[in-house]
Amino acid sequence: MTKYIFVTGGVTSSLGKGIIAASLAKLLQARGFKVTIQKFDPYINIDPGTLNPYEHGECYVTEDGAETDLDLGHYERFLNVPTSQANNVTTGRIYKHVIEQEREGAYLGKTVQVVPHITDEIKRRMQLLGQTGEYDIIITELGGTVGDIESLPFVEAVRQLRWELGNNDSLVIHLTLVPYLAAAGELKTKPTQHSVKTLLEYGVQPDILVCRTEHNLNQDIRKKLALFCNVNINAVIESIDASTIYDVPLLMLKEQLDKTVLTKLKLSTKNEPNLENWKAFLGRLKNPTEEINIALVGKYVELPDAYKSITEGFIHAGAANETKVKVKYIAAESITDENVAEKLKNIDGVLVAPGFGERGLEGKLSTIKYVRENKVPFFGICLGMQCSVIEFGRNVLGLKDANSFEMNENTPHPVINLMEEQKTIKNMGGTMRLGAYDCEIKKGTKAFAIYGKTKISERHRHRYEFNNDYLAQYEKAGMIASGINPDTGLVEIVELKDHPFFVAGQFHPELKSTVANPHPLFVSFVAAALANKKVLKK
Repeated sequence: MTKYIFVTGGVTSSLGKGIIAASLAKLLQARGFKVTIQKFDPYINIDPGTLNPYEHGECYVTEDGAETDLDLGHYERFLNVPTSQANNVTTGRIYKHVIEQEREGAYLGKTVQVVPHITDEIKRRMQLLGQTGEYDIIITELGGTVGDIESLPFVEAVRQLRWELGNNDSLVIHLTLVPYLAAAGELKTKPTQHSVKTLLEYGVQPDILVCRTEHNLNQDIRKKLALFCNVNINAVIESIDASTIYDVPLLMLKEQLDKTVLTKLKLSTKNEPNLENWKAFLGRLKNPTEEINIALVGKYVELPDAYKSITEGFIHAGAANETKVKVKYIAAESITDENVAEKLKNIDGVLVAPGFGERGLEGKLSTIKYVRENKVPFFGICLGMQCSVIEFGRNVLGLKDANSFEMNENTPHPVINLMEEQKTIKNMGGTMRLGAYDCEIKKGTKAFAIYGKTKISERHRHRYEFNNDYLAQYEKAGMIASGINPDTGLVEIVELKDHPFFVAGQFHPELKSTVANPHPLFVSFVAAALANKKVLKK
């Protein structure tokens, strides 16, 4: 019988429900349970695919091509288990399904209402993964905060589901803020009390309180919260600010969150969690022997969450190299041919980031020209790869005004072009090349040395491709297509022959980097930047 855990949030957003859910899942997994996490988001978009990164941070893509919330990235990085379309559901997707059912006559002429039709569909989706028989425990994170008008159907669905499942097969964890008032010199429990009161008004009693705080909760505060929120004192869990999100599983272990959960679900607590590999990773992360500076050149740099998986990829790769990676975010628009040397001063390696649209393109091209000519380690992802192709076309092959069809439909040299099947598409959402695709790597290339094999699979999220009409020209001049999709012949990886590290991929390697398996491209890039730094020192 699959058990269900629901994680709700109160007081304020951005408290880290995703990190708490992922940390609890890690502890349960380390005890031998099969766990997965799903995110239910209350916004009306079908998925985050059309959302501006400034609105919502990065859009995370799963193996099966679902465009999802960035919290799914945390789930995968912590658990090292892929998520899927079923792990992220939005209000938009729920309503779309119910309306389509209504149009088909599935409700036999009944009045379609939020209760029961919308809540029934939410409950059905909440249990889909549990019905596969693959998991012992399903953790469901509800986006937003309790009291938001758009969250109400989700909270009502949780109330109904808990009643249907029975006492020992589900529980609710409520994450709230216990703020510290400096003027009074004390922690305040009232926001948590109000948040729980709101949840109780909807008929949901939390079983466990996880309290985000900057200061330790003393016994008196815990007693007060337990008394006013109807929970056991051992179910008041402190979640103190941590230096890294990867500390949180160990902090939750110390607070016995996993034990409290298992006891309430009537599951065995006899297997202590095996976290040796996790602790070894943290040891390397916190005790680096070297330090490097990497420039991340992109168009959304004001919001680092827009590049969340990339920065986490650097954390994993840094630990693998026992090196602290300091990422310097540089707005592509601010870079010109004249100031690029100054902007990249004291930089050991450069990553040109993914993105859409023309803004910042010329700055990215100036960056790539500089790193190509000055032999600075370069790593291009998606649009970063396309920019490296455009720059090489313009400045090495002499293809005047070479460009991407995305930026200029009238370019005489569309070295990056629109795929034939994309040309008739009008809708923006969910219509790109999405999810995992195979790639064959040529032996004797840098890509082969990095991966150590000829067959790989990587995740994609893009609409434009390398134009193979120009491939022979590029390879003759020294830009090698070292990775090719075996089914379509499309170029997946390009690299330069006479450069210490100049590798760019059409895919998003950052989406597959986890604590247990740092991505080889990131690991090799960090190693190359470290080598470059040592050469410069000499």
